[in-house]
Amino acid sequence: MRFGWVRPFVLTAVLSTSLGLAACGRDAATTGADAAANAEAATFFLTSNARAEGVRTTASGLQYKVLNSGPSGAPSPDRNDLVRVDYEGSLTDGTVFDSSFAKGVPFATHVDEVVPGWIEALQLMKAGDEWMLYLPPELGYGAQGQGNIPPNSVLVFRVKLLDVAPVPGGGRGVGLATG
Repeated sequence: MRFGWVRPFVLTAVLSTSLGLAACGRDAATTGADAAANAEAATFFLTSNARAEGVRTTASGLQYKVLNSGPSGAPSPDRNDLVRVDYEGSLTDGTVFDSSFAKGVPFATHVDEVVPGWIEALQLMKAGDEWMLYLPPELGYGAQGQGNIPPNSVLVFRVKLLDVAPVPGGGRGVGLATG
């Protein structure tokens, strides 16, 4: 595997953090008024979606559907690893709020620096997999929302895991010392 994409990771991480912080100024009155209605809509969507063909639901409530499987034996990341992904994020009404596909630049991040639904899903995926993810509000941005994402929204992502760069000393093969 080639890991040349890891070098610009630091710049990407700084830009992502800056963009995330810029989106924090939301109108509290608007978010409070919509939160309850969005929570009801989220429950309805997830209940219906769980019955859709090919959709699997984990214990946490994360729903996913495998679109394409990567090669057998491809690595799966642990929560410490760097990953490079292409993704498109939308709301259940189809409104796209972000897309690395549209930008033409894959997104690189540590697995543990994204929303909880992504952390769980990425560790289940292997390099080359492409999945649809359906994140309940509590595995996304929850009651506070984020930027253009209303509070208590289900987040829908198409994610393609392009590459995994294991971080030395990560969680692989680490056991308990009993001496």
